Amino acid sequence: MGDCGTDVTLNKIIHVVKGHMERYKMDSPEIPLLLQDKPDLARVADSAMDVMPRSRVLLGGRLVASYILADMGELNFHSDLSYTIVDGDSTDPIRALDTVVLETLQETVRSELECQVCYQIMLDPLTTSCGHTFCRKCFARAMDHANVCPMCRRRLTVLPSASAEPSNKRITLLLQHLLPEILAARIDASRQEDAIDEQAKLPLFPCTLAYPQMPTFLHIFEPRYRLMIRRAMESGSRKFGMLMYRPVGPLPGQHHFMPYGTVLFIERLEMLPDGRSLIETRGMYRFRVINTSILDGYLVGEVQRIDDIPVHEEESIEAQETSSVPSIADEEEARIQQMSTQRLLEYASNFVEEARSKSARWLHQRVLAAYGQAPSDPAIFPYWLASVLPISESEKYLLLPATSVRERMKIIARWIQRLEAARW
Repeated sequence: MGDCGTDVTLNKIIHVVKGHMERYKMDSPEIPLLLQDKPDLARVADSAMDVMPRSRVLLGGRLVASYILADMGELNFHSDLSYTIVDGDSTDPIRALDTVVLETLQETVRSELECQVCYQIMLDPLTTSCGHTFCRKCFARAMDHANVCPMCRRRLTVLPSASAEPSNKRITLLLQHLLPEILAARIDASRQEDAIDEQAKLPLFPCTLAYPQMPTFLHIFEPRYRLMIRRAMESGSRKFGMLMYRPVGPLPGQHHFMPYGTVLFIERLEMLPDGRSLIETRGMYRFRVINTSILDGYLVGEVQRIDDIPVHEEESIEAQETSSVPSIADEEEARIQQMSTQRLLEYASNFVEEARSKSARWLHQRVLAAYGQAPSDPAIFPYWLASVLPISESEKYLLLPATSVRERMKIIARWIQRLEAARW
């Protein structure tokens, strides 16, 4: 219990409401109102409470009279109240008084229901062990940077994602009943912020090469990328774009990352106690970056999906290349050009088998456990070989812009030729 603080926000609201209602209590108009306390017997049947109905005639409107009854200790939490106007001519004055009291109360309480991180009405309020309340998402973002309360800087043991922490039920009810319109507008704005249009607002992570159908394992520790991954998970898309850094510094007008990348889907996420996370992703499809902007510290971009050419075009190119006499002086290159796509796959598969027979280190059992055995599909084989083969990233990147299965198979065949020439 020593680690549990008072609910600071709720106590301030109680203090503010009490001061506000006391003024109306002192200056209540002489309008008598009969209040009848009707206990909900189903909710208090097993309790030892005094559940006898009560009735009192009090002055003021419905809100003021209800507060007076509660302040006297005679309003049961599990009860409903009914109101009867003693003077039949007082209906309009009571309605007018209730409206004024409610509007003033809303204005007074609103500032106490604002999050001290985003300074907006709290959304899904979460209260820390030290008693301070914030929007759940604002608290999670603050915890990306340090495991301390944003208000009092006390160290907290809650997981940075805060996904398992309960919401503050009473403050949630106050928001729903006192400020419903403002809360609805806040929820709509939050949904629009979190919505991800994969073509126009894809989160981008410049880090490493990734390929369709291949796994990519990442350690997320920077606050901006913690936020990016959390948003991808919370939105339900579980997607972001992976880009490779330029191997040399960008020229004027160029980005620090390469223009082609792969959309990754988060298959598994392991959150560590200090807020870092380990994620396992799988490539979905390739894209080209059209333009980018910054959102809360990380890149988002408008992207164009890159798909392979149709099968009939692929077959036409293969027939043309394999039937014509190559005009290339390089014999090895000419041999690659005249190979069928299936023959290129066999050539690459034989290379892998020979490497395996010689216990090549890049075919270690741990590597195969992560990426699997060599696939038999020529559309996937180049991505698999690029994932396990220890050659330069610049060479591997050439697979991403290629829109033909045959072209990608020819790229890896050239790698194999050079490796064999160097007696790997």
